[in-house]
Amino acid sequence: MLETSARLLRLLSLLQTAREWPGAELAERLGVSGRTVRNDIDRLRELGYPVDATRGPAGGYRLAAGTAMPPLLLDDEEAVAVAVALRTVAQSALSGTEDIALRALAKLEQVLPSRLRRRVRTLQTYTVPVPADRPRPTVDTDVLMALTAACRDRERLRFDYRDHGGSATRRVTEPHRVVSWGRRWYLVAWDVDREDWRTFRVDRIEPRTPTGPRFTPRELPGGGDVAAHVARQVSAAGWRHRARVTVHAPAEAVAERINPAVGVVEAVDGTRCVLDTGADSVETLGVYLGMLGYDFDVTGPPELLVHLRELAGRYERSTPGPDPAPAAPAAPAAPAEQDVDRAP
Repeated sequence: MLETSARLLRLLSLLQTAREWPGAELAERLGVSGRTVRNDIDRLRELGYPVDATRGPAGGYRLAAGTAMPPLLLDDEEAVAVAVALRTVAQSALSGTEDIALRALAKLEQVLPSRLRRRVRTLQTYTVPVPADRPRPTVDTDVLMALTAACRDRERLRFDYRDHGGSATRRVTEPHRVVSWGRRWYLVAWDVDREDWRTFRVDRIEPRTPTGPRFTPRELPGGGDVAAHVARQVSAAGWRHRARVTVHAPAEAVAERINPAVGVVEAVDGTRCVLDTGADSVETLGVYLGMLGYDFDVTGPPELLVHLRELAGRYERSTPGPDPAPAAPAAPAAPAEQDVDRAP
């Protein structure tokens, strides 16, 4: 039989697995009687752990949320993961979280066993973040919490929004989701006045209170993939050149090679599809099309046609003699994140 202290820790570890445990199963796991389990549950409650109990044949015990944060038990992998996550948060774009995350990390490292402390410090010492190439915008955590709460409660959200030029507008929206992309955060919402979906930079939002009435959620276009929606909208808003290209390949095959930030694939039939794509330069567009690995037809824009003809001539002049066996093409990479406000 386990000693009382060790048994309590073992019991707490079982209860923290987010499931309900029948008393008989807990007794079997701990090698004690049902009466001992009940006594141990009472001890945990005295220590501040809220344990709910249900009676009857299907009854059992479950750790509930309380009014205060009791100590947690973490296994080795969980402890390392939490330490890495806290370090990441301390270096994130969330304003006001750096000191809090570092305080929590210091408390965690203080109680880590030496073997785990060494692993965490090794990760910290031998991983180096690349500095941002420009000042990064910070996001107020209170604003982030207000936006996610409105999404959860399905309540209309009013806010002032500053565009790229600093001009402010008043928006009334039905918030859908908040998306994190790199060091930026975006709110995807239905704009009530414009009757369309919009993507807003969270660092440019100033929420107004109180929130509005509840609403029935709308279906997001594109199959409901909110991350892909933001990738398309944010990238498209920064495109200077757009093109609709007929690709001589099935849509499924082309979609496997296209990141959502590069373009959208629409099926025509079993052997053809249309790629709606764009970039900030025709040179970048030419790279995307050249890396598809399939034949394609382009009708515009004119500057892209000129560029592709120049490329064709250059490639032909650079490869005299018989054609070598072609290598498998690589998939187009996603473009760099654009500094935009919302979908066009």
